[in-house]
Amino acid sequence: MSKPDWIAVDWGTSHLRAYAMSGGAVLDERVSDDGMGSLERDQFEDALLRLVSDWLGDRTPVLACGMVGARQGWVEAPYVTTPAAVDQIKMVNAPAEDLRLDVRLLPGVKQVEPADVMRGEETQIAGFLALNKGWDGVICLPGTHSKWALISADEIVSFQTFMTGELFGLLSQQSVLRHTVTTDGWDESAFADGLSDAMSRPEKLAAKLFSIRAKNLVNGTAAEVARARLSGLLIGAELAAARPYWLGQQVAVVGAPEVARLYVTALAEQGVPATHVQGDRMTIAGLNAARLREGISA
Repeated sequence: MSKPDWIAVDWGTSHLRAYAMSGGAVLDERVSDDGMGSLERDQFEDALLRLVSDWLGDRTPVLACGMVGARQGWVEAPYVTTPAAVDQIKMVNAPAEDLRLDVRLLPGVKQVEPADVMRGEETQIAGFLALNKGWDGVICLPGTHSKWALISADEIVSFQTFMTGELFGLLSQQSVLRHTVTTDGWDESAFADGLSDAMSRPEKLAAKLFSIRAKNLVNGTAAEVARARLSGLLIGAELAAARPYWLGQQVAVVGAPEVARLYVTALAEQGVPATHVQGDRMTIAGLNAARLREGISA
């Protein structure tokens, strides 16, 4: 492979993902476990070099988003405040000793009231808007911390975060439900039932969660049924709380297929058609839009 023109980086808490780029096209991609959460401030450059050193030319632009710009990251890229025009967010330079590196970080976005923050999702939103000119509506970004963002005139007007993915991980791995949710299997009807229960009576969520364990003990409910119901209950509670965002709106779901499918299905049950697009593709598109905006030639 010839040397890339630039490198796109999605640097999260647990993983570092890098893409060798030629213009807007991906030549190669790599991933490591050198996420922000495992690094001290003086270790970021070495972690990046371990992954992409052979891609570097004399002076290679590296554009990065995500937790790399957090207070504990390579260098802090201060939040931009909503309403935030995603096509005007300026990057922050990160110091590098290796002269082959020209590293720039994209800031996250904060909301003052009610207080909320995002890092990385704003780049996916920017990528989606770069590929869908003039789009207005709501973008759902499911994951460990799911986001619902209201978009108007290329601005993130407001957003709300839900810890749904993290709650699923904690409940399925560290709570009493860990004895019941012991499979990667899936039961679609159990997911639909959990979704419906939580949407109709979200105030009963805590009781419904324990009933997953009780039904296993009393009725021998299968693990795949328990797992799908747990997911349905949590996503249903999220959708019930996020109703002001998605009700009557054009909705796009940006994320990995396995989790995005659940949200698309859940929204369809509410009569809301949603478009799904790959999260990593939107990250690359958002970083490329930032590159073009900053006049970094390919």
